[in-house]
Amino acid sequence: MSVIRALFSRLENARPLDPVAEAIAGAVHSTIPNARIADLLHGRWLGHPVHPILVQVPVGAWISASALDFTPGGRNASRRLIALGLLTAPAAMAAGFADWADLEPDQRRVGLVHAAANTVGVTLYAASWSARKNGHQVKGAGLALLGLAAVGLGGALGGHLAYSQAGGVNHAEGAMRRAGDRWIDLGPLSDFPIGEPVRREVGDTTVVVYRRANGDGVHVLASECSHVGGPLHEGGVTDGPGEPRITCPWHGSVFRLVDGEPLRGPATACQPVFRTEIAAGRLRARAFAEGSVWKNAEV
Repeated sequence: MSVIRALFSRLENARPLDPVAEAIAGAVHSTIPNARIADLLHGRWLGHPVHPILVQVPVGAWISASALDFTPGGRNASRRLIALGLLTAPAAMAAGFADWADLEPDQRRVGLVHAAANTVGVTLYAASWSARKNGHQVKGAGLALLGLAAVGLGGALGGHLAYSQAGGVNHAEGAMRRAGDRWIDLGPLSDFPIGEPVRREVGDTTVVVYRRANGDGVHVLASECSHVGGPLHEGGVTDGPGEPRITCPWHGSVFRLVDGEPLRGPATACQPVFRTEIAAGRLRARAFAEGSVWKNAEV
C-alpha cells in the first residue's frame, strides 16, 4: 500500500473525529431551513450532487489567479479572480456540508478533513486578497500559492471520498445488471401482505416488493437505496390516494414507488424499478432491458 493510501486509510478509521463530526452534522441539519432548500443543495433537481459543479468556479478562478501572478500585467486580473473565488466559495461549501452531513461515519471523517483543508485554503485566499489590496503583491502571490496547496489537498481528500469511499455516487446503479434479464418467480401473490414492504431477490439483486392496499398492483424496486445503500425493504410506505412512496430508514430519502423518482433527498438518483407480471396467481419480476426506461409496468 502506498504512503498516501495508508494515510487515507488511517483517516477513515480515525474515530476520535466522530464527536466533532456529529456535532457539526447536527448543526448543519438544524441550519438548513426546510426540505426544499436541502434538496436544492443536494442536487436532487439535477439528478446528482451539485457540489462538484459549484467547486469548479472558485478552484478554477484561484488556479487562474496564480497563473496570472507569473504573467506580466496580470496582477489586477489575479486579484479580481481571487475575489471571484471568495464570492462563490460559500455556495460550494454549503452544498458540500449538506451532502457530508448525511454520509456514513468513515466517510464523514475524511470529509471533515477535506472541509478543514478547504477552509484553510479560503482563509489564505482572503489574506492574499487583503495583502494585494494593500499593495503587497509578492506576499499576496505567496499566500495564494499556499491557499492553492491547501485546496489541492482538499481536492485529493474529496477525490478519495467520492471515488474510493463512494460518497455521493449512485449505490443502486448496478442493480439492473446484477438482476439479469430473465423473469424471476417471486412466489404466490398471496404470500405478499397488502400494504407492507417485503424483501425478495431478483437474480443477485435484493428488491423490495410492495402490494398496494387499493388493488392497483404490485411495485418492485431495488432495495439498496441509491444514496448510501440503505435497505428500503425496512422503510416505511405512505399509501392511499395518489402515488405511494417509500422512505429509506437510514437518511430519510423518499422515492415514488411507481417510477423510483426521488421526491426528497439526500438521494439524487432514481431508484431502479422492475417490470412485474402476475400469472396464475404468482408474481414475477424482471429487470428492464438495457437502454429502456426504469418504469414499473404490468405485462
